Amino acid sequence: MAAADAKKPTRRVLISVSDKTHIVDMAKCLTGLGFEVVSTGGTAKELQAQGVPVTPVSVITGFPEIMDGRVKTLHPKIHGGLLGVRENAKHCKEAVENSIQWIEMVIINLYPFQKTVAKENVTIEEAIENIDIGGPSMIRSAAKNYKYVTVVVDPADYKRILEEINIKGETSLATREKLAVKAFALTAAYDAAIDTYLCAHLTKSKKLHLQFNDGQVMRYGENPHQTATFYKAKNPEPNLANAKQLHGKELSFNNIVDGDAALEAVKEITNAPAAVVIKHTNPCGFATAATLEEALECAWNGDQVSSFGSVIAVNQIVDIRTANRLQGRFVEMLIAPDFNPDALEFLRQKSKDIRLLKVGELDPNAVRKGMVYRHVTGGMLEQERDSTVFEKFDTMTTTPFPEEKQRLAQFTYAACKHVKSNAIVLGYEYKPGFYMVLGMGAGQPNRVDSIRKLCMTKAAENTEALYLKQKPAVSKEEFTKEIFSGCVLASDAFFPFDDNIHQAASFGIKYIVQPGGSKRDDEVIATCNKYSIAMIFTGMRHFRH
Repeated sequence: MAAADAKKPTRRVLISVSDKTHIVDMAKCLTGLGFEVVSTGGTAKELQAQGVPVTPVSVITGFPEIMDGRVKTLHPKIHGGLLGVRENAKHCKEAVENSIQWIEMVIINLYPFQKTVAKENVTIEEAIENIDIGGPSMIRSAAKNYKYVTVVVDPADYKRILEEINIKGETSLATREKLAVKAFALTAAYDAAIDTYLCAHLTKSKKLHLQFNDGQVMRYGENPHQTATFYKAKNPEPNLANAKQLHGKELSFNNIVDGDAALEAVKEITNAPAAVVIKHTNPCGFATAATLEEALECAWNGDQVSSFGSVIAVNQIVDIRTANRLQGRFVEMLIAPDFNPDALEFLRQKSKDIRLLKVGELDPNAVRKGMVYRHVTGGMLEQERDSTVFEKFDTMTTTPFPEEKQRLAQFTYAACKHVKSNAIVLGYEYKPGFYMVLGMGAGQPNRVDSIRKLCMTKAAENTEALYLKQKPAVSKEEFTKEIFSGCVLASDAFFPFDDNIHQAASFGIKYIVQPGGSKRDDEVIATCNKYSIAMIFTGMRHFRH
């Protein structure tokens, strides 16, 4: 921090904060370092009450705080002290002529506008009174003049600033640059919040401001000829934005998209070790088991062809036995709460390319709220996050849905939620209490093709593999019929016609779970009754486009 002249008069810090966290300690330390503390209103009273010598702003300006504190710092002796260029002879001359002393540091945070308008039943008058004017003006003046002025808007920075001044006698230019960027980000977000609120309440219009930070350049975009950057938003729950990459190549656009799909899917399972295998955002493999090793193996076997080059997420710490299951298998990325040291070393030795991401413990009680966005040419779509699986679980058929099948139905419907529409998933209880996706149909223009051409075709392939492995004393046809008759078929949306039920019945399906809500629900239910199929309505559709 530079002084106004060779005599180095007492350095000034201007303090005006709504959030008074650690401010007394900060002010006392600065006073001990030779700073004169200049302050306003409630901040000045708080500091004085704690024994900190304070010069009121009104003494500097020669003008009282007026209009209930609305006018107090908007004065040339404040903003001149912040904005003057110390190496500019004209600025220095005018500062002397107008008795302006440089202000070398400002510590400011703003009236809590965002917290105020978030309260229930807040009035427009209360909101307006919490629009800070002087604070943003001083922050912007100080941040603009960062070559000479240290601007502090976050109590989390107090300790680092004090340590730097204690060692060097002043803050470094690099520190002031970072603090200035942080300050402008604060005022930008603050003004955006005001704009959004006032648009809604004064002009009855909706306005969207999005703020994302820490842009990370991706290896490439959706295709190699496209560039891409991953911007991050603040969100405390485990996600790709706050994950720590422990090994592997730099991430690409598709890694992020598939990784997000994998992690969000595996979060659905909280009562058992689980693994999900993602290919092009679809869970081609999904399973629970008694151990994470077995869950990964069952998920992989859900579609061994598609699992090649996949992204995998698991809901427990990866141990060496689980890691060994990837020996000889090409995987783009493995996402986990953490990795045991021996598992991490094994995977690092296995491949220099596999991306290993640690996301932290998955909270089984987490409430996943918030908004999600999708950009289209010329606009942005906003919607609530799809954070619930079902709102009811009602049997609609004369054939009862057995209680012992309901956990399988819940697993299958949760998996179906994460499959692209029109989504059909066949869930199988391969061991008592543990489940896997036996077949999946995704992204088809009609639901019949999802059942007939994709889901049941893949289920038949997987059943044949089970037959060859188990070598039962029955024919392959009998074995397949027995497997299918015990599975649950899930649909992400209602069946518009009963042709879907005819298809399911042709494969021997006896249990179906779907949201319901079609104009032809009665027809669909009647056809289920005809085939003695038990069907549940969940009341909640899960389209994924």
